[in-house]
Amino acid sequence: MFKTVLFPIDMSPEAQHAASTVRELVQLHQSRLILLSVVEVAEEGSSTRQASAEAVASLLAEVKAMFADHGIDSEVLEREGQPAFVICDVADEFEADLIVMGCRGIGLLEDASAESVTNRVINLAPCPVLVVP
Repeated sequence: MFKTVLFPIDMSPEAQHAASTVRELVQLHQSRLILLSVVEVAEEGSSTRQASAEAVASLLAEVKAMFADHGIDSEVLEREGQPAFVICDVADEFEADLIVMGCRGIGLLEDASAESVTNRVINLAPCPVLVVP
């Protein structure tokens, strides 16, 4: 049913928590797993902190190794841009059947929906999105 699963990962505990759900789905459906980390490009004059390239590479290697420990091979991608748009573009590019994301629990509220990457992905994705609370 889910031939290709896209798992956008960042350093949040919520994304780390979603990994077990991804593992179960991929094993159940024998899916191709694509791990994606999006490095958000800071706008000029922005005070937003961005993860270093080394930190992102380390995170991806750690998550890839965790899946490998469970017998799951995964592909790793690192892209730059606005996370929601990049996630949807990658899902389209690799013909993902499912995107699995962690959720901080605040982004689906009406007041915060404009700022939520998860909410944007839900609205723009070319495939179903599973949000793991």
